Amino acid sequence: MQDEYRTVAQAGTHETEVNRSRFLCALAPAATEQEAQDFVGAIRKEHADATHNCWAYVIGADASIQKASDDGEPGGTAGVPMLQMLLRRDMRYVVAVVTRYYGGVKLGAGGLIRAYGGAVGEALDVLGTITRRRFRLATVTVDHQRAGKVQNDLRATGREVRDVRYGEAVTIEIGLPDADVDTFRSWLADTTAGTAALELGGEAYGDA
Repeated sequence: MQDEYRTVAQAGTHETEVNRSRFLCALAPAATEQEAQDFVGAIRKEHADATHNCWAYVIGADASIQKASDDGEPGGTAGVPMLQMLLRRDMRYVVAVVTRYYGGVKLGAGGLIRAYGGAVGEALDVLGTITRRRFRLATVTVDHQRAGKVQNDLRATGREVRDVRYGEAVTIEIGLPDADVDTFRSWLADTTAGTAALELGGEAYGDA
């Protein structure tokens, strides 16, 4: 698994104009290929009167799914430069649709490549990106007497407390970078006089 990846902070649209042609780049996070395709479909429907609705998406922290479409523009002048811009910026789990309204001036292959790739790059700059980092899910089980202090200490040191459940004991779910597991285990033993249990779970990604 990748240690980290970047994705868009939010869905949104940014418009640029090149030689009287309007280029509207719509960006959105997409957890699955189906989500990406649904977003493309929604934009195509919204801009059914546009000259072209070209798109590209990258799914998977390791960019395992990469697809793009020129939607009628000359081959390789729209979808591919859009995809290349997403990959150059290390973007994952993201979909981009660039809608073009033709303005009467032909841009040529080089101009199209710059316009479509540039529209995605500008939209990423304007809408913003976030980094998501890989971490290990971990469960701390501690008695009620010490649970409040442990939770406060976790939050004070910037640990992400994902869930807290109260039963016979208190179960606190957190996320830990793999490199921190041993240090955290020692800290927990010191803080709770060895009474807390730490159980490691699977891996996931969270905001860095």
